[in-house]
Parts: sequence; structure tokens; C-alpha cells
Amino acid sequence: MENADNVNYKSSLKLYKRAKKVITGGVSRNTIFRRPHPFYVAQAKGSYVTDIDGNTRIDFANNMASLIHGHSHPVIVDAVTEQMQNGTAYTLGSEVEVEFGELLVERNKEFEKIRFVNSGTEAVMSMIKAARAYTGRPKIAKAEGAYHGTYDFAEISQIAEPQNWGDINKPNSVPVTYGTPDSVKKDVIVFPYNDIERTINLLEANKNELACVLIDPVSHRVGMYPIEEKFLLAIYNWTRKNKVLLVFDEVVTYRVTYSGAQYLYPVKPDMTALGKIIGGGFPVGAIAGAAKIMSVFDPSRKVIKQPHSGTFSANPVTMIAGKTAMQLYNRQAVDKINKMAAIAKEQIQEAIQLADVPVVITGAGSMFRLHFRHKQPRNYRETYQAPEERKVIVDLLDYLFLHENLILINTFACMFATTITQVEVDRLSQSLYNGFKKYKAEIHQFSK
Repeated sequence: MENADNVNYKSSLKLYKRAKKVITGGVSRNTIFRRPHPFYVAQAKGSYVTDIDGNTRIDFANNMASLIHGHSHPVIVDAVTEQMQNGTAYTLGSEVEVEFGELLVERNKEFEKIRFVNSGTEAVMSMIKAARAYTGRPKIAKAEGAYHGTYDFAEISQIAEPQNWGDINKPNSVPVTYGTPDSVKKDVIVFPYNDIERTINLLEANKNELACVLIDPVSHRVGMYPIEEKFLLAIYNWTRKNKVLLVFDEVVTYRVTYSGAQYLYPVKPDMTALGKIIGGGFPVGAIAGAAKIMSVFDPSRKVIKQPHSGTFSANPVTMIAGKTAMQLYNRQAVDKINKMAAIAKEQIQEAIQLADVPVVITGAGSMFRLHFRHKQPRNYRETYQAPEERKVIVDLLDYLFLHENLILINTFACMFATTITQVEVDRLSQSLYNGFKKYKAEIHQFSK
């Protein structure tokens, strides 16, 4: 960790020592782990987070893109508090589940039917299983490096590296977890993002066994470079010809427009997985799509091809929080947050030029990512960070966290909330300028 001698963190260190005695590694989410210890929150309001040592920071991570209205939004808090007086979960349905479903279906004309779950991982998992149930085929295809949660099949190739990612013409199915069965690897076809010829060749070779092609239209891990329209069109046309489903993971990207990143393109998926911002700060996921495909979940049918439940699926607390958050995230709010992110990118670009560092920005809407590059990476292999480069990024992020009091996502990305104003954007661009100057030599060393 960047030198933190001037930062008070004694209480966090003490709590971490307690945590390690009962929680494996001291944390339940590896994304919050940092050396020499994690930090712990005392209070969070709007775009500001105060830790138990009294340090207040501006939050540009927003719980890994899930808090579209920042922390403790008063309207959401009031709605949740009122609901909690009437119960938090039942072995019955609730009216708010129906109301929230109606709201999301109204936002997307392709969402004929919807089903709620408890996380983005669960949404993608259920979507893949539904695709298999509908088509009767076992395999899926996904982009190399893309993150789609922690389901065995979805997580293949997330951490591929030069020594194991194989030939670009046929990328290896690289598992994340030790002990992943070979059968899982065989049923996941990995293709290079934004490469039409190689991708179509791979799909064609497996066309009789593919249930779906899984796409994140602005994949964070691949580099947050929006999928190229001609590439998406090629995949779409191929899936129509071969009766393979095209499914989107919009767990992160649904924030990009009022109706998701898919509305930037002329083709629409058969199913979409949602999560993060639609929960209003609570755990959530959803699968939405064409009624004939979603019918595999239908418990009223004689044959239920994809039996589906979940103890906390569509619980009323999440439903009211999500409904309230998405009502607040209207077209005006979407335009405002996207404009604020555009201003931030302009100011950061100016900071890059003034600091004279080879850094580029990718992203869409209210999210963006920075890279030590001379040009924007278009796929995972161009985005990949070697360990030495990764160390510089971690050092820079630690500097921003400890000395500039900013919280960014550990990939060097920002996910804005509607609570971000020009004041916070000015702090971000100035702090990045300071960091770029401090690590200028190292950034030049690892730029490509």
C-alpha cells in the first residue's frame, strides 16, 4: 500500500485483526481487500463515505456500480423503512413485485416478461440455464476476459493470461477456480471481442451445440470499450440463421441509457440479465426477455423446463427500493448523470495532457475506465495488465485513496452516481493530475 503514515487508520487495523479470527481472509468480498488491511465504513451519505477512523472520501465506485443514487438516498430510505414495518420477506407474493415488474417492462419494449432473483451472478446463471432449457443445447459462447459473475460456466476466461490464453484463433477456456471440471471448460466457447472473422468461425464450428451467445455490450473487464456495431450485427445475424439465442449481460451497463446499453444498437437480445442499480442499494437480479423463451420458468405449464425459485427472490424490501430508485432514474436523471460523466472525461483528458502521460479513457454513459495506453484497447488482450503494470495501478489507486481521499474501482474505473456534482468532478480531475505527475515515469514505462 502507498505510504499511509499521515493517515489515521488504527481502528480499521484493529477491526481487521478481529475479522481475521472469524472470517476467512478477514473479508467476505475479495474486491474490498487491500494491503495492509481493509478499511471499514462508519457512515455513507450521497457521494461521501466516512470510515471508522474519521476519514471522509468521495465515492466514485458506488459499491461496484450498484448505487446509482449514491448512499442513503432519503426517498429510498423512507420507502424501505415504511415497507419494513409490514415485513421483509414472505412465502407469498407482494404487489410491489408486480409494480416493479411493470415499471421495468415499460422501460424496454423487448422485455415482454421478467423474473426477479437476488444477484447479477444469479441472473446470468438463470439466463444461461433458461437458454439451455429453451434450445435443448448445452454450450454457451462468451467473450474472452468478460466478467459475468461467479457461475462456473459464466466465469470461464475471466483471468486468462498470456501463458494460458492460447491461440487467438481459438482462445482457451481458462477456469477461474481450481478444480473446475473439464466438462465445464468444454461447454464454454471463448471468442475474441470485436473480431468478426475469428468469432464467426468459432461459432460456426459449434453451431449444433450452442444454446446462446453471451454479450456484455460495454464489458468492464474486457476494457469498457463498447462493442462495435458491425461485430454485434454479425453475431446477431449468425444467431438468427442458426437458431441460437443472443443474450445480454446488462448487470453493469443498464445505467448507460434509460433502457440500457442495448439501446445504442440496432439489434436487441432474446434475453437480458439485470442487477446492481435496479436494487436501489439492495441485493437484486432479474432476467427479462421474450415471453416464449421466458415461458421455461412458468410454473403453470404442464412441463416446467427450468424450475426456479429462491428464498429471497422478489422480497418486498428489494422490490420497493428498486422501484423507487428506478423511478428516480428517469430520462432527465439519465441525461444529467451522463453529461456529468462527459464533463469529467473532458477534464481528465486535460489532466492527462498537462501531466504528459500516455493514458486513455474508455466507457459509455456514466461509467469510464482509464488505461496506461496510447490508444483505446478494443479487446481483452489489448486491455490485459501485466503484474508489473498492475502494481503501478494499485500504487496510484492507493495514493488516490489515502492522500486524495477518493474511492475508485480497482480496475482504475469510475461509476458515477446522480449525487456527483461539479465539485466532486473537479476534485477527481485535480487528484488524477496529481497522481499522474507523481507516477509519470512508471506510467510511461508500462504504456503500450
